[in-house]
Amino acid sequence: MSGPLVFATPAALMGAEGTQLGPTDWFAVDQDRVDRFAEVTGDDQWIHVDVERAKAGPFGGTIVHGYLTLSLVNMFMPQMIEVRGFSAGVNVGMDRTRFLAPVLVGSRLRARGEVVAAEEIKGAIQSTVRVTVEVEGSDKPALVIDTISRYYP
Repeated sequence: MSGPLVFATPAALMGAEGTQLGPTDWFAVDQDRVDRFAEVTGDDQWIHVDVERAKAGPFGGTIVHGYLTLSLVNMFMPQMIEVRGFSAGVNVGMDRTRFLAPVLVGSRLRARGEVVAAEEIKGAIQSTVRVTVEVEGSDKPALVIDTISRYYP
């Protein structure tokens, strides 16, 4: 990855629909991260944290929580896009979140993005970026999500 695509101002996002972002660097998700995520969220289902039991489970090993994969989007976004020239930016939410394939612990993930919308709302610029989280060696992505951000002057 050579760095994020830089938009000098939020207004520069206007008309950028279709702009491709990324890919990011690969990131390996290890069992320790999965265990810590389980501890913080209280989701300690065996399919995520019991390595021995999961070997006999449907995936042949532990899998990463879908919400952990989702949370990594926050790490991937700054590698893909940087917006400058605003006083405050907020995460408005997300749309179209789809978990498309399980992620085995130890897998490497990366993200690609696309600016799918940008519009002025209440004196701010709101952008929607579709993020696809890929699993190394798989034809099917782990996750596709539309992230919505708002930038205030």
